[in-house]
Amino acid sequence: MNSSASSVVNGGISFWYADDGLPAVREPLPGDASADVVIVGGGYTGLWTAYYLKKAAPFLRITVLEQKFCGYGASGRNGGWLYNGIAGRDRYARLHGHEAAVRLQRAMNDTVAEVVAVAEAEGIDAGVHRGGVLEVATTPAQLARLKAFHARELSYGEKDRELYGARETAERIRVADAVGSAWTPHGARLHPVKLVKGLAAAVEGLGVTIHESTPVTEIRPRHAVTPYGTVRAPYVLRCTEGFTASLKGQRRTWLPMNSSMIATEPLTEEQWAAIGWAGRETLGDMAHAYMYAQRTADGRIALGGRGVPYRFGSRTDNDGRTQAATVEALREILTRFFPSLAGVRVAHAWSGVLGVPRDWCATVTLDRSTGLGWAGGYVGSGVATANLAARTLRDLLQRDSGQGGRTELTELPWVDHKVRKWEPEPFRWLGVQGMYATYRAADRRERLRPGTESSRLARAADRVAGRH
Repeated sequence: MNSSASSVVNGGISFWYADDGLPAVREPLPGDASADVVIVGGGYTGLWTAYYLKKAAPFLRITVLEQKFCGYGASGRNGGWLYNGIAGRDRYARLHGHEAAVRLQRAMNDTVAEVVAVAEAEGIDAGVHRGGVLEVATTPAQLARLKAFHARELSYGEKDRELYGARETAERIRVADAVGSAWTPHGARLHPVKLVKGLAAAVEGLGVTIHESTPVTEIRPRHAVTPYGTVRAPYVLRCTEGFTASLKGQRRTWLPMNSSMIATEPLTEEQWAAIGWAGRETLGDMAHAYMYAQRTADGRIALGGRGVPYRFGSRTDNDGRTQAATVEALREILTRFFPSLAGVRVAHAWSGVLGVPRDWCATVTLDRSTGLGWAGGYVGSGVATANLAARTLRDLLQRDSGQGGRTELTELPWVDHKVRKWEPEPFRWLGVQGMYATYRAADRRERLRPGTESSRLARAADRVAGRH
């Protein structure tokens, strides 16, 4: 029997928290304070930055300020894709040359192994399985894009990836109508909440101070302002990703793009046998409005897509609650990919926001004149990118404070990248809604009218989005 809306646990932050439990919230900031470094945001970027800074310089007094609890945002709601994709690489190749982008890609490849290694070293059991990433094509146009994507990845130095036809794809996973796929070993499935909880505990164990239930309302040079007091520090690092718009003066900096997910009930052995997926790869596709999925450690399918992509005025959601139409749309993707699962119950649905810069490029910056730094704009690729960003912020801060010099990371092309702000409302809302409606229309047209050419609608949406 199909799941009804009433049987789906909707919101409650995410399925990952329903599975692992909500954390005990740490004490808020008790009043005015000082530190050597104050980090705003207790997600992956902020926690990894605190971790690497404290490891490199144990004498530093580091304070993390988090508005809810560590992992409340995208770090506790994402699809659990630890992979080597990075937003903006092609643009960086155009701006800084191909070799600079190759260095950025190589750093991302290494980052997947780095996260796994640190989790093991710190005793964090995050349900990691290194099955790589499999991206499938289900129409002729998607197959053409897949082959172009595969060739482009090879050109950026990824020599260990593989391209499969329909038969080889089915041997890995039986997606209905799949005509081909590409696989990279640089990816892993994980449980996002177990990673963020373990990382917060590791950071605290190193002596970093974490204050939760402490919203920062304004960041200015050497000051992080909260309702409970101000923390003064030579360095203030903004690690707020999709929640950046809530800060004073930052409403148009990064757009909080909404992404939604569902998780099924655990599948039976017979159901898994019908699907395959024994390698537990993370799974994506080549649609314009793409999907992403994983086979969870407890035998479910967790699957996501954009849903309602943006809320007027850069507003963010209320604890992950998701519209019924979005849940049904994701369920339709699930059963289109795996028709044998038509009767499987959707157990949980949730949403979260990710940060999107106007040019869709992730960035890391430290302004040496003010001590203000930031990292983010990951456009949905943040599970691994946040780690590389944190190590880069560490190196930038150490260089600025005289504790280190230039490193391979400080010379990567995404460092100090400048980007213009998003348009004011209502143009921002109209543009994003129209863009994703156009992408979905392009996908429908490609399914109904098979051909190897990508829909012109998608190319038009790309131009509006500023992705090319």
